[in-house]
Amino acid sequence: MGWHSIVPAPPLGALIETIWDWDMPPAALGYERILPVPGTTLIINLHEDETRVWRDGSGCERASGSIIGGPYLRSWIIDTAEQVRVMGLTFRPGGAYALTGVDVGELGRRDVDLDALFGASARRLRQRLLETPAPLQRLALLDGWLRGLRAEPATDPVIAHAVAALAQAPQLARIGALQRDSGWSAHRFGTRFRRQVGMTPKQFARLLRFRAVVAQAHPLAELRWSEVAADGGYSDQAHLNHEFRAFAGVTPGEFAARRGPYPNHLPLD
Repeated sequence: MGWHSIVPAPPLGALIETIWDWDMPPAALGYERILPVPGTTLIINLHEDETRVWRDGSGCERASGSIIGGPYLRSWIIDTAEQVRVMGLTFRPGGAYALTGVDVGELGRRDVDLDALFGASARRLRQRLLETPAPLQRLALLDGWLRGLRAEPATDPVIAHAVAALAQAPQLARIGALQRDSGWSAHRFGTRFRRQVGMTPKQFARLLRFRAVVAQAHPLAELRWSEVAADGGYSDQAHLNHEFRAFAGVTPGEFAARRGPYPNHLPLD
C-alpha cells in the first residue's frame, strides 16, 4: 500500500511526466480542492467504477472509473472517499495530443471516458489492473498499454518549441514573437496550440506563472505576498490575487491557510 510512481522511459517520457499508483485504506469522508495543472490527466479508479467532481457553481459530475480530461483553467473539488485505490498519469503539455491524436481543447471542456476513445482495449486494461495486486506491476502494465496506443507519437515541432520557450519564461510578450517565428498566421498558430495543448498560448503562459508561484509559496512557513507577486512577475499583489481567484478559486491567504502535504490539494472543512 502507499504511493508509487515512475517516470516512463523514452520515448514515452517526453510525453508523460509521471505514472502513479495510490493504494491506501479508506479514510473518513472529506473534500479537497484540486488546483489546475498545464497537462492532461488520465485517471483509473480501481476502488469504484466511478469518478466524481464538483465544479464551482454546479453539482456533482459523475463519470466512469476510467477517464481522461483537462487541462482545466479552474480548480475543482473531489471527495476523499473515492481516493482509495486509484491510478493515473499526467501528460506533459502537448503529450496527450501526440500520443492519442485527440483534440485536447475538447478534453479541457469535459472529462471523456476511456472506453469512448479506446473501446475494448480500455476495458481490458482496467480489468487486468483490477487483477494485478502489486503496484509496480500495475504501473508496468499501464506503461505498456500506453506504448501500444500509437507506434510513432506525432509531436509538432513548432508547438513543442513554443511550449518549451514559454515554460522557460512565461511572459505574455513572447507569444507574438513565437507566432511570428513559426511562420504561421496568428489564427493558425493559436488554433494548433489550443488543439494540442488545450488552451490558448496566453492562458498557458498565465497558468505556468501561477504554477510557479504555487511551487514557491507552498513550502514557506511565512509568506510575504507582495514579495511573492514581484518574484512571480506580477504587476502588484492585486494582480496576483486576481490570478489566484481565477485559477484556484481561493485567495492567496486562503491557499496559505488550507495548505496540506500536497501542493495541488487544498483540504476543505
